[in-house]
Amino acid sequence: MEKSLPLAVQSVPAGRPHSNNALRRILSVGLLLTLTIYLIWPYLLANEDQSRSFGREVSKAACKQPDALFPATDNQALELMWEHLSTESFRNASIVRHSGAVKIDTSSFDDMGPVGEDKRWDVLYAFHDYLASTFPRMHEDLKVEKVNTFGLLYTWQGSDESLKPLVLMAHQDVVPVPASTVDAWTHPPFSGHYDGRYIWGRGSSDCKNQLIAEMEVIEMLLTAGFEPKRTIIMSYGFDEEISGRQGAGHLSKFLIERYGENSVAAIVDEGAGFSEQWGQVFALPGVAEKGYSDVSIIVRYNGGHSSIPTDHTSIGIASELIAKIESMQYPTYLAEQSPMLGLMQCAASHAPAFPKKLKKLLHKHSPPKSCKRKPDELAVALAEIGGRPARYLMQTSQAVDVITGGVKVNALPERTQVTVNHRINIGDTPSTVWHHLTRLAKPLAEKYNLTLHAFDGTKEAPLSISLSGSETTLKTAPITPTSVEGITPYSILAATTRAIYGEQVVVAPGMMTGNTDTRYYWPMTRHIFRFGPGYDPMDGGGLGNIHTVDEKVSVVNHVGMVKWFTLFVRNMDVAELE
Repeated sequence: MEKSLPLAVQSVPAGRPHSNNALRRILSVGLLLTLTIYLIWPYLLANEDQSRSFGREVSKAACKQPDALFPATDNQALELMWEHLSTESFRNASIVRHSGAVKIDTSSFDDMGPVGEDKRWDVLYAFHDYLASTFPRMHEDLKVEKVNTFGLLYTWQGSDESLKPLVLMAHQDVVPVPASTVDAWTHPPFSGHYDGRYIWGRGSSDCKNQLIAEMEVIEMLLTAGFEPKRTIIMSYGFDEEISGRQGAGHLSKFLIERYGENSVAAIVDEGAGFSEQWGQVFALPGVAEKGYSDVSIIVRYNGGHSSIPTDHTSIGIASELIAKIESMQYPTYLAEQSPMLGLMQCAASHAPAFPKKLKKLLHKHSPPKSCKRKPDELAVALAEIGGRPARYLMQTSQAVDVITGGVKVNALPERTQVTVNHRINIGDTPSTVWHHLTRLAKPLAEKYNLTLHAFDGTKEAPLSISLSGSETTLKTAPITPTSVEGITPYSILAATTRAIYGEQVVVAPGMMTGNTDTRYYWPMTRHIFRFGPGYDPMDGGGLGNIHTVDEKVSVVNHVGMVKWFTLFVRNMDVAELE
């Protein structure tokens, strides 16, 4: 470093006069520069290493993991209960209980009429009888209420009314099994068959397992003499698979009238579970949900005899619009508030095989700030690696699911209806979808001289293209806070998860591509967790073929769920939430 001083002096042109003061100034500046560099050089060297790992350090700060949490107790019965959960006798009894629930077909159908009018709801009477006989203490000792006939509400009053209640949820109904697929099942879909590892059947993992697990926990806590300080509420809808309006829609209103808004400490419902990615096991409680909108498209056009056809029919025009819709995908991007960014930060910090490319892009990522947004390189790269399941956590999805048109082969179809299902990305809104579809439909309406009714309240009209959103249209859910600083519902959930499955499990923010019954409970709390806390390492965190052939759940997964709810209820009971 000292060589810079003579060079500074020598740089003065030969023969140019300068004073001693000027020389002293040059020497002073050079000395100061040398001293400054000498003092800060070690910092610069260290900071060079820090800058290379900036993304990792930031992600560690953003993905702090709480220690495993076990509730203290001097209640020997509670200790014996905990030990009982690991026994063969509990395992066998739990298999019988869950299998029995699966055997009762509680399918809900899209065309179900109101409760009291449509007799298909009546199968729920048998399901309620089964629950009452299987869990007698709950039905004798707790306050049991039925809302809109089949909504089940159990209240275990706590001793401290100043504490906000804890709400546990699940749903009683299941997705129907088409008759044409029954022969494709390894075991009949409502057999509740146990093969030594799995319980098979519709609802075994979506989500009678969660309902039965919660009831098993409450039944055993009652038997063990547990006396909660915090009120525990169990709220079970019966039509979640068809948007939950008659079940959770009524239950939530009932609870809001009783307790008010912002009255609940936390809610746990079905949802995301565990995932093994990049050499790391993650627990992914859903802290957000995508929005929702079914859009009906009705094309009304001239009819006539098919022997003298028009060049295009309503089916053809609708098909042209469908082709446009499917060719124009929504952008893949991560909004600033997306939980997927939190997951990426956790993965960058904890997953040994997290791709270097993603880590670099994570460090550079900034959310799009305009309608004409540039491609989000991080989101695009993650979608390329993770495929469709990852992409649709960062993109509004569109699926043309239903089409009807025409009544006879020799009559031109005067009316064709199409339904397009949308799950709306965080950062988008239902209006994003509606404006997009309007832009696509407008030139077609002009081309065929049809009137365009785009979300103007007109369901359909002659010689028109009509677009309308469904009553079940939903904005994206409010984001659940995920801070683990201090005592928060999320920190207790994470600490409970690590207590059950080990501190090698990383708890990270997850989100749902689908929607749960929690959509009706948003006013009650900011702390909503859509989480299936059962985990079987042999299954790799899978969801057990929900909504399709061979739905099943492993008994290891189910017992893990029972253990998780046991600790979570007790941990929440003693928590001094901030």
